[in-house]
Amino acid sequence: MVISMRNVLKWLRIVILFGALACMFFYSLRLFTDWITPVDHYRIPEGHAVKVIGGQAFSEGTEHQMVLLERLRFFYWYGE
Repeated sequence: MVISMRNVLKWLRIVILFGALACMFFYSLRLFTDWITPVDHYRIPEGHAVKVIGGQAFSEGTEHQMVLLERLRFFYWYGE
């Protein structure tokens, strides 16, 4: 079997070109990772943001249980 040096160099050039273009595409996507990645909704709030559940004073007894039951019902009703 005869292997032509011209064909080997042609395939080698194609493979090198494909590798170089793939690397350029990969590194160009890495430059935009902050833009592409989704926002972390569970990060600690900054600025004037307030936590919804924190900072509430509950009294002991059945009133406290009613508030928790209402919140649980609200959670299941609206899915929030």
